[in-house]
Parts: sequence; structure tokens; C-alpha cells
Amino acid sequence: MAAPFLQQQTVKPAASGHAKFDPKRDAAKDIADAVAKAKKENKRVLLDVGGEWCSWCHKLDAFFESNAEAKKILAASYVVVKVNYSQENENKAVLSKYPAIQGYPHLFVLDKTGKLIHSQDTGQLETGDHHDPAKVIPFLKKWAG
Repeated sequence: MAAPFLQQQTVKPAASGHAKFDPKRDAAKDIADAVAKAKKENKRVLLDVGGEWCSWCHKLDAFFESNAEAKKILAASYVVVKVNYSQENENKAVLSKYPAIQGYPHLFVLDKTGKLIHSQDTGQLETGDHHDPAKVIPFLKKWAG
């Protein structure tokens, strides 16, 4: 189940194969840069909102890295941006532009102009203690454009 709102858990640092949630990053600039890239490459933007404190965020990262089909869809159809949410930086200004988040990680899909087209509670993409390929892959395909 996705981490409930503000529930904090101690987890090991993210594996070196993927970007971390960084409270020092400028989320607004990262999103603007991703939208520019998505427009140029005719892709969608996938905002992955979470934090290093969130065990389910690490599980989703691991799924995106280890599942060949998900990795292929993401590379072909999305510009992925990690948006940090933590006690150190809640990114309130940026996240206030989107629907309220009930748990983490949370995914927002933007079109190539930056318009929100879908808000996804990742708890709906889980089965038991993992992200379910039978749920995640159709989600990625549906919103790939």
C-alpha cells in the first residue's frame, strides 16, 4: 500500500541506478525543463512525487528499473521528473498546482505543454507488497499518448 500522507519510514538510500528525491532541487525548473524536452521529443511528462523516507517510493523506483517493459515505455514515451516531498522541502508552491496527494509515491501525467492530464494514486497499482506489472504497465501505456 502506498505510504500514507506524511507517514515517514526509515529506509536505506536509493540504489545507485536511478535518481534520488533531492530536497535541494528546484522542482519548478525541473518540471519546466521536462516540459520543454517533452515538447521537443513529443512525449508526456511523468511527475514522480515522493521522498527518500518513503519505502514505497523506493519500490516503485526498483520496479521502473528492473521491469524491462516499464523501462522501455518510460524511455520511449515519458520524461520523468522526481519531485521531492519531505520535511526538509515539501515543494508546496509546485505541488499546490496539482490535486491533493493522499499517499506516496504519487504520479502526475502532464501532456507536452505541461497540462495535467492524470493524477494516479500508486496504491491502485500495487498487489500485496509490490507494484503489480499487470497494473503498472497498462497505466503507463494508457497515458503514454
